[in-house]
Parts: sequence; structure tokens; C-alpha cells
Amino acid sequence: MSGEWGYVLNFLAYLGVSAPLLILGVVLFVLTTPYHEFRILAEGAELEDQRKIAAAKAVAFDLGGKVIGQALVLGSAVYHAVGLWDMVIWGIIGIVALIVVYWVFEFLTPWFKVRVEIPKGNVAVGGFSFCLSVATGLLMAALISY
Repeated sequence: MSGEWGYVLNFLAYLGVSAPLLILGVVLFVLTTPYHEFRILAEGAELEDQRKIAAAKAVAFDLGGKVIGQALVLGSAVYHAVGLWDMVIWGIIGIVALIVVYWVFEFLTPWFKVRVEIPKGNVAVGGFSFCLSVATGLLMAALISY
């Protein structure tokens, strides 16, 4: 019976580290973008304003992709880490990678600016940002295993 409690405590330890890392990733991403994601999401409930609805969708894709990408990195880090500190390091590397990918996307698109298009309601840009974040998370998750 005591061996089972060891597994539960290990689970709780990794959960207690990975959940705050996920939250930290979202907070840092929100702080590094020039628009206010949570305000835009809240304004999306105004059903008579189609622009606000589209902006909320674009932000939801963008921010949701960051959450999934970070969760992929953290999931792989939990599986491959030799300890909690190792997982923390990989989690921070994942956060930084996702922020960098957002800004590389911004830099490599001279015909439009991501920081303008997403709050304007360009769902296609938000969706592509989602894909970039998930792809980054998948690649980072795979790279942790080596």
C-alpha cells in the first residue's frame, strides 16, 4: 500500500510543477503580445459585433495553440525528465520557444503584421499561429527525448 502512495505523491509533485509552468507560459505570452487577449476574448460575447466575435476567435486560436504547444512540451518533459528540475528547465525552454516562434512569424510576414491582424479578427492568421504553436510543441516534445 505504501508503494501506491509513492506514485500518488510523484503524480502530485509533477502536477504541482507542470500546472504552474503552463500558467506561466500563458502569462508570459500574454505579456509579450501588444494586444490584450483576455479582454478580446471577453468582448467576443457581444453577439451583435461580428468584428469582436472574429477577433475573439482569432485570439482563441492563437492563445489556445500556445496552451496546447506548451502542454505537449510539458507532457514530454514529464515522461523524459530525470527529475522535477529537469522538467522545469524543459518547460521554460518550451515557453521561450513558443514566444520566439510567434515573433519569428511576425517578422517573416512583411505583407501583414500578426500583432495587428489577430485583434482585428483575422481568423486565418490566428489559425495559422495555432498550427505553428502546435507544430513547435510537437517538435520540442520529440527533441526532449534525445
